[in-house]
Amino acid sequence: MSADKSERPERRRAPAALRLQQIVPSLTVGDIEASLAWYRDILGFHIREKWEHDGKVMGASLVAGTAHLMLGQDDWAKGRDRAKGEGFRLYLNMSRSVDELAAGIESRGGTLDAQPEDMPWGARTFSIVDPDGFKITFSTAT
Repeated sequence: MSADKSERPERRRAPAALRLQQIVPSLTVGDIEASLAWYRDILGFHIREKWEHDGKVMGASLVAGTAHLMLGQDDWAKGRDRAKGEGFRLYLNMSRSVDELAAGIESRGGTLDAQPEDMPWGARTFSIVDPDGFKITFSTAT
């Protein structure tokens, strides 16, 4: 059975000029070593690569599954009191149980911002905030 055009939901077509395969967020952090330890030891990311300048770590590429995240040391050019993480949240979808991940994070010393809960759209989520105030929500894939 075919519906005429007026009954079909409109589908948005991707712009021909922009065809992305991946997006990799880069977060500017206040203490790169502390942030690397937190993302590695609390959340479970793996450090893929570190970048140094004059013997100091200035950035890193992290990986978890097929997802990538970059961290960069703040150079403080915009002041040491600059707020980080305001108005920004990372949503990380996964197939693993969010309850198991949340329990593991807590057992490794992490503090959840929101406990695992079922969402009206069918996902199960929990949230955490990194040392610089970046908000992260882990979610089951829907």
